[in-house]
Parts: sequence; C-alpha cells; structure tokens
Amino acid sequence: MMTHSTQNREKSAGKGTTGDKKDDKCPICLSDFTNKMQLKCYHAFCKQCLQNAVKALGPICPICKDVFGVMKGNQPDGKITCNKYQSSLPGFPGCGYICITYDIPSGKQTENHPKPGQYYGGTVRQAFLPDNKEGNEVLLLLKKAFDQKLIFTVGASRTTGADNMVTWNDIHHKTSISGGPECYGYPDENYLSRVKEELKAKGIQ
Repeated sequence: MMTHSTQNREKSAGKGTTGDKKDDKCPICLSDFTNKMQLKCYHAFCKQCLQNAVKALGPICPICKDVFGVMKGNQPDGKITCNKYQSSLPGFPGCGYICITYDIPSGKQTENHPKPGQYYGGTVRQAFLPDNKEGNEVLLLLKKAFDQKLIFTVGASRTTGADNMVTWNDIHHKTSISGGPECYGYPDENYLSRVKEELKAKGIQ
C-alpha cells in the first residue's frame, strides 16, 4: 500500500496542511486518527478504516477514487482469444476489426464469490474493436483487465435474470458490430475514449 508521511505531505508544494481542524479527523469514522495512514493522493485515514475500505472497494481512495494498488476481481478462470478481419466497423472506414472471444467455463464458486460452494454457469462472449491504433491500445488494456479478473463476475444475468451465472462486470464492451449504442454496437464515436476511462478508474492505463 503506497503511503506518505505527514512530513512529506507538508514538504510537497501545494499539498501542505490547511490548518482546518477537519484535517485532524478521519473522513471515514469522523474521529481522531488511529494509526494514521496517508495515500499518494494525500488523503489520510485510520489504518483500520482504510483496510475496511480496501476490502469493500479495492485499493481505491474513498475520497478521490485514485487507485493506489493493483485491483483484482473475482472473475473465474478462463481464456481470451483475438482474431482480426478485413471488413470495417460502422464509423471506422479504412481499417478492419478485431473480434475478442472470452471463454469462461462453468465451475464452483470460491470464497471470493457470492455463494461459495455453489456451481455457476459459464459463458462465451464476443466483443468488437476497430483494428486501428486506438483499438489496439484498448485491446491491450482489456487483456490486462482480463488478467486481473476484472472483465466478468458471478451473479445474476442482466439479460435472463438467472442467478449464479458468469456475467459482465462494469467495463463496457461492444458485443454487436452494428446497431449503434442502443444495440451495444457501432457506430459510436466516443466508445473507445469512454472504455479507456472505465479502465483507468480501475488503475489500468
């Protein structure tokens, strides 16, 4: 966990204490600090309060949402493969497209899942990116997110409502080639920038 001492904070230009008495209170428990810990974003918390927040939210500052560690999800084991095609996606003429295939087999939930010991249904999903510079950048970021088990989770299916299923987490994918945003497809000129922001919020950039 990356932290800074109070002394380092005061030495940092523009990052010194403000003199406000609120700076002497933990923003989580609203009490005096106990074993004060300060993050690289300069927000400080009681050690136990921060540990509880990390358990609930991951290594994210509860105040500014800055990521200070490697986020790990509860995505079950699986594999990712990619293929490239010459035809173009709507809105991206002049380049081909990339088809990503995620394959997550069925299995038994672990202690990291909502119902340990129960079986979950697997899934095979496809997603599409333009085969240009930015599309390939997003592909590398998605592969990193997959390795950190952040693409999928186990829960209720958003389409069928069935429980104990592998389902998308909160990193949006284009699962259709066409149809626009309403059909999770293209054209959507802002999609690549949006998904990069979603990945950045999880410390992947």
